[in-house]
Amino acid sequence: MAKPILAIDQGTTSSRAILFSADGRPEHVAQQEFAQHFPKDGWVEHDGEEIWRSTVAVCHEVLAKAGLDAGEIAGIGITNQRETTLVWDAATGELLYRAIVWQDRRTASYCAELKAAGHEAMVSERTGLLIDPYFSATKLRWILDNVEGARARAEHGELRFGTVDCFLLWRLTGGKVHRTDATNASRTMLFNIHTQQWDEDLLQLLDIPASLLPEVMDSAADFGQTAPEVLGASIPVCGIAGDQQAALIGQACFQPGMVKSTYGTGCFMVMNTGNTPIRSQNRLLTTVGYRLNGQTSYALEGSIFVAGAAIQWLRDGLKLIQHAGETEALARQAGEHTGVYLVPAFTGLGAPYWDPTARGAIFGLTRDTGIAQIVAAGLQSVCFQTRDLLEAMQADGAQSTAALRVDGGMVINNWVVQELANILGVTVDRPQVTETTALGAAYLAGLQLGIFKNLDDIATHWACERTFAPEMAETQRDALYEGWLDAIRRVRE
Repeated sequence: MAKPILAIDQGTTSSRAILFSADGRPEHVAQQEFAQHFPKDGWVEHDGEEIWRSTVAVCHEVLAKAGLDAGEIAGIGITNQRETTLVWDAATGELLYRAIVWQDRRTASYCAELKAAGHEAMVSERTGLLIDPYFSATKLRWILDNVEGARARAEHGELRFGTVDCFLLWRLTGGKVHRTDATNASRTMLFNIHTQQWDEDLLQLLDIPASLLPEVMDSAADFGQTAPEVLGASIPVCGIAGDQQAALIGQACFQPGMVKSTYGTGCFMVMNTGNTPIRSQNRLLTTVGYRLNGQTSYALEGSIFVAGAAIQWLRDGLKLIQHAGETEALARQAGEHTGVYLVPAFTGLGAPYWDPTARGAIFGLTRDTGIAQIVAAGLQSVCFQTRDLLEAMQADGAQSTAALRVDGGMVINNWVVQELANILGVTVDRPQVTETTALGAAYLAGLQLGIFKNLDDIATHWACERTFAPEMAETQRDALYEGWLDAIRRVRE
């Protein structure tokens, strides 16, 4: 019987370990939350040592649940919260500062200076990204400039930088391996996605010594062996990808035009664009989808700030519902033709608008409007925002979408998934395995180990739990969407 694969899923609020069978079925799960630190307004930090301890703890726990020794594991795949930045001593592994989290905004003024100096066009052309505190580069520069002695030590080659995957790999291998994969490198704002190399001009612009940086590998590769004392045996680490790219792989979106959308607190939509990086004219991000056997597959990515968070607001803010599970019945009661639009711009609007000054609003209220209509409008807002992203992708020249593969907590709601199909005018597929992020990491490891022959082999393991086909006339779909665009215009005035 084939050995299982251990997937490490290190997220923003918790660390998880999932054991997958050799055919891609999740068998055992362990999860541990860790603290969020907010030392100043707009600052978000994690204790890197706590990330490490929680990761090791869940790996031991999941092995114990399965009744397995570490030596019975075929290999490890790692997926991680992206852009979060750590710096450590190259000799001792001691961290210089807390991990600066992807959500952190402390470098906003520096990013504004870079934009004012006219650097965004060059940064965007080479990295596919916008200049924003979201990405790792300005966080790394902040650590070098604000931790005593850090810059001098970096210039002497004494320090190492990494995203979370890279830091975990360093620790797992006992400090022997300093590597990352192309998907995580592509989120740093230092990596040229065309040459697939760290960009010397960007390093010079941001004053970052090249000695800090890890070696960039394919997403399925020999990342080294764990030190026996960490988990109890030496296990090969064979796959690494950032969380949204891992979900793209877990959803088997391997053909150009295939799209996955993950619905959690926010929403991340990623479209495979094949071997051609599409330069967005609609402020979407161009990124590395995955790199295998030296061949890069690119993707377009759009993010919605508020998806499931809109339902949390209806529950906790307005107290219209007690549980998210109530929303499906209420939406069915209200129907699709309420004339009510809820724009959940609580912290501004994300892609493709990138409007930080927009604020939330509800339009179309009448004397007949009740809780059911407002709840339906909250759910529909997620569908309309998804269409915003899809239209932007298609305006950028991406291939027309045949189907959308969805995952995340919201997609257990059948009304939402059907309404997505209706508003988008495309088929929406919900998979049997919804742990798509960890599954993607497991697939990458299995690919390197030879458990899976190739991407076509992986694709045969993807299974649809339910397909939702559009049931709305095109004229009605477009009329509803026009009402949404009018509501968007109003919150941006």
